[in-house]
Parts: sequence; structure tokens; C-alpha cells
Amino acid sequence: MKSLQPTDAIVVGSGPNGLAAGIELARAGLSVTLLEGEDRIGGGVRSAELTLPGFTHDVCSAVYPLGVGSPCFSSLPLADHGLEWIHPPAPLAHPLDDGSAVLLERSLVETGINLGRDSAAYQELMRPLVDGWPQLGGEILAPPHVPRHPLLLARFARHAVRSAESLANSRFTCQRTRALLAGMAAHSFLPLDRPASAAVGLVLGLLGHAVGWPVPRGGAGRISGALEAYFLSLGGRVETGTPVRSLDQLPQTRAVLLDLTPRQLLRIAGDRLNGNYRKRLKRYRYGPGVYKIDWALSGPIPWKSVDCARAGTVHIGGTLEEIAVAEREIWRGGHPERPFVLLAQQSLFDPSRAPDGMHTGWAYCHVPSGSTVDMTEAIESQVERFAPGFRDLILERCTRTAAEYQLYNPNFIGGDINGGVQDLAQILGRPVLKPDPYATGLDGVYLCSSSTPPGGGVHGMCGYHAARSALRNLKIES
Repeated sequence: MKSLQPTDAIVVGSGPNGLAAGIELARAGLSVTLLEGEDRIGGGVRSAELTLPGFTHDVCSAVYPLGVGSPCFSSLPLADHGLEWIHPPAPLAHPLDDGSAVLLERSLVETGINLGRDSAAYQELMRPLVDGWPQLGGEILAPPHVPRHPLLLARFARHAVRSAESLANSRFTCQRTRALLAGMAAHSFLPLDRPASAAVGLVLGLLGHAVGWPVPRGGAGRISGALEAYFLSLGGRVETGTPVRSLDQLPQTRAVLLDLTPRQLLRIAGDRLNGNYRKRLKRYRYGPGVYKIDWALSGPIPWKSVDCARAGTVHIGGTLEEIAVAEREIWRGGHPERPFVLLAQQSLFDPSRAPDGMHTGWAYCHVPSGSTVDMTEAIESQVERFAPGFRDLILERCTRTAAEYQLYNPNFIGGDINGGVQDLAQILGRPVLKPDPYATGLDGVYLCSSSTPPGGGVHGMCGYHAARSALRNLKIES
């Protein structure tokens, strides 16, 4: 390892959680060095010309409802460091086989118009949660704690602990509404009949109304760039090309924060960890992976429903029943012929992403952990189903299997982009159930990755809370 300057704290990993942790420590007055094994910062929040010159693609994540809704990010002057959010007219479209699409609009009322006779039921479910997002967000994006808004949290929790299928079928009568909820719930990577699979769907829906589902102008890398620039302005230091293979490599410091998953912690800490904690970490469960495609396109995607052109994100999967079948098959180790596809069309709203008149496309589907199967045909057939002529627009594509995602980013175990299964057990006990989930039992060493509360998503809250834990133990107030 390179010789490091003396520093109060070291953060290993420069994903959004590592950067958020470094910022919080630096704001408290500590000198902080951030170490990144790759030659570029960002982890899963990067952009690059993956296909043809002039086409900017998001390498991993692309659309950021949790980013704009994060209490951590919203407290930082990221706009002063180059981050600009672009909000499509509608956060989400979900096309159906009859040629129509159901839209998640920013307005609850306008969304209700899409939902016909389910309008009142949808608004009754969502309005209290949307109105309470400033308080609710702080509750659900935090480690287990005594709630400050117990009634609001209880209202959310009584729906969130249910399966997505149960919630959709008991609350709604229209296939359109059930499909909309199913697509959002499928972001959880859980089978839709599993308890708590409704939670992610509810959060994404209420975020769509409360704050939107924006994209960053110029690509995902602008988020990481803004976080890094602010960190540097606070006196932080960044060392790229510096992989950490053992804690013994690190110099003496007051705190070490690791933006790593439990499997990596076990590898670099070895027998230094408490035996019981080590055993519990070995039982930590990782979820399915992803297969992703980026396209350079000669024109906009020709959706059957023109309403899809209003949305930055499109969920492709048909009915609730069809999505549920596809997600169950993945958990059984299969590769669905008709996978649920998450698609983003950033260049419709951010012309800087592609040459004049041309466009980018971004999509992925879920696959079993570690899969090496090529899902290109299955994904493109699903897009073509709702956008005939789509294939004729493809100039170039870049694909990545689940196994290749782990090679790209070691945090993506088996292609799992969420840092581990987010079922009820691993929401409450992440990575293990203990009073301080960030503390590793090693003096001054903390986990700050998405394998800690509140889990996956680009929000920086795992890093923020881990840094707060370290500062409390150091008896430093910020």
C-alpha cells in the first residue's frame, strides 16, 4: 500500500456510503483519508462511454428517488459542486398489453385518474405517507431506534410488512393498479408473495409523489463527483488505486470505516473478529443478481403508449401475476423467458447523454446469484413487446452478467446490488441484530456499506449513520 499521511480516520471504499461517511467525519473536524481500490471513485454510481463515443451511460444505478429524498444528501451543498437533478414529467410508466400504460405521476390526484375505480383506495393508502415523508423518511432510513413519530411509522409498517401480492389484491380491484404496485415492489428483489416485499414498493411510490424519481444531468458520475468535491473542500483526501486486502495494511488511526459487505469484512479482518460475530456474519445472506444492458440508440424508444415517453423509468413486465411468476423463478434458480425489466431512458430528458437526435437506453433484469447466462434476447423481446421496432434502433450494446458485476465491484456479491437480501429478518438485523449494527467489535472499526441499515439504494444513510456511531464512540459532537 502507498505510504499514507497521518490521519484521524480512514474510509475504505468510495461508493456513496463511503463518501457520505467521509463527509460526516470531516464535518466533525477529523482529518479523513478515503481509500479506493479502483482508479476511479464512485462504486455503483459511475458513468462512462460504454458503447459508442458521445453516449454517456450509467454503469450501475441510474434513477435516484432515494438520492433526492435522502436526509443525508439533502443536507449537503451538492448543487454547489455540480449536481443538478432533472425531473421527468412522470417518474414512472408501466406499459400493458392493451397498448395503454399506467403512470405514477407526481400528483396523487393525477395518478388516481390513471387508476379508475382504485383512485380513492390508492390515495387513501398513499396520502398520509406522502404528506409525512419528511418525518417518515428519517424513521425508515435509520437503524432500529425508538421512533420519534410512532403513529406515522406504525401506519407505514402495517402495510410494509405484508407481501406485495397480499397488499395489491386486498386494496385494489384493477389490474392496472396491481401491476403498478408489483413493478415497484419488484425492486426489492424478493418474491412478491414474501412478507415485507410490499415495503420497497410503498417507499418508491411515496417518493415518486413526495420528491420524484430524478436523474443527474450528465450521468450518475456527477453524484459521486459532487460528493467527492465537497469532501475535498472539507480537507478530505482521496487515494485511488489503493486496494485494502487486510486491516493490517492500515496505519494506526482513530477510526476505520469500511464500505464493504460482510464477506469482505471476514476476508480482511480474519481471526481478529469475535468468534460469535464472525459466525453470524458467515450466515449473512446475499440475494439474486442482475443482468444489465446499455444501448446506443438512433432514436427514442417507440412505445405503443405515448405516455411512456413522459417517464424517466419504465417497468416492463405486464401484470402482477406475470411479474410474480418471473421473480419466483429467479429464487428457484431459473432464468425467466419473460423477465421483469427495469428500463431508464435518461437521454429523453438529458440531451447531454447522447449525440443530437440519438439516445441511450439502460435496462436490467434479475437473475440468480452469480449467473453467467446471457439475457439479452429475453430483455430485448420484452422491450419489443411494448415498443415494436425497438431493435431497429440499436446501434451498439454493452452487456454485463451478474458474475461480471462482482468482478466490476466486489461489493456486488453474485451480482447483488443491494448488499444482501432485504427481507424482514435482514431489514431488522443487518448485518446482524445488535444495538450498534455498524460496530464490528474491533476497536474503532465500523461497517458503513449497504449491508448495514437502512440497506440498499443510493442515499448515503448507511455511511452517515456509521460515521455518527464512530463519532459517538470517539465522544465527538458535530
